[in-house]
Amino acid sequence: MKSIKKILESFDPLEDKYISREFQSYGIYLAEQLDDYKHRGLYIKLAKTIHRSILEKALSFAQDSSAKNKGALFMWKLAELRKLGNSKPKTPNSK
Repeated sequence: MKSIKKILESFDPLEDKYISREFQSYGIYLAEQLDDYKHRGLYIKLAKTIHRSILEKALSFAQDSSAKNKGALFMWKLAELRKLGNSKPKTPNSK
């Protein structure tokens, strides 16, 4: 699996159309950190709709654990943080 650094170094915006936005690269980064590349589309969607600080808290929680399935632990912690009211989904039209 390629690291996000190598992906971004080899990225040519005129030729490569798969990662063209920052939230897409962050979603791929999440998938790599959680060793869950199969669900990279989900992480891209989360990176687009959920505030970055909430994602960072859930990511650090999942990385610090010794769980086998870090993706599931990340999703559980993300749900817990959102229940606390620390996060509202970002919308382009929110004021």
